[in-house]
Amino acid sequence: MRSAASAGRRKLASNARGKPLQGSPAGERTPRAGAAGETVIRPARRADLDQVIEIDATVTGLEKRRYWLDVFRRYGGGTDGGRCFLVAVRDRRVLGFVIGEIRDWEFGSPPCGWVFAIDVQPRARLQGIGTMLLEAISDAFRSQGVGTLRTMLARDNTLIMSFFRSQGMMAGPLLMLEMDLHEDRAR
Repeated sequence: MRSAASAGRRKLASNARGKPLQGSPAGERTPRAGAAGETVIRPARRADLDQVIEIDATVTGLEKRRYWLDVFRRYGGGTDGGRCFLVAVRDRRVLGFVIGEIRDWEFGSPPCGWVFAIDVQPRARLQGIGTMLLEAISDAFRSQGVGTLRTMLARDNTLIMSFFRSQGMMAGPLLMLEMDLHEDRAR
């Protein structure tokens, strides 16, 4: 009998068109390796982290190694416990990643999946990789009984806004508020 964790990882293996990989019972294969040129979505491994950091630094202009080590410590290793850190890999190169978790009852909301990071290597964009990553994390959340996916982004980040909108996401019922903690509050 295979564990729920291995079943979840098995579900995540997919090709560049998001279809299950061929090779084992139920038409799926463990996400260890794909055929040459095939994109596979699988849980992040420690060995992937340098490439994830490189993608993030390319996109943001900042290398945040300590941040990413902490993220991997908390979210790496699979999709169990509602936490997901997935990568898109082709020919042993990480092309993109998505990270999120199931959060429950914060802000009065029933359990829902939150995506807090998604990115694709700029030269690999427009190949459906972001869509594959979002579908894979959505499937992982759905398999744990969650029916809603949420995220938060900067208002001026038109690239990621366009991506999420193209995936069917729209404004939700929550409103983010903030306060400058350095502001003089004595009035």
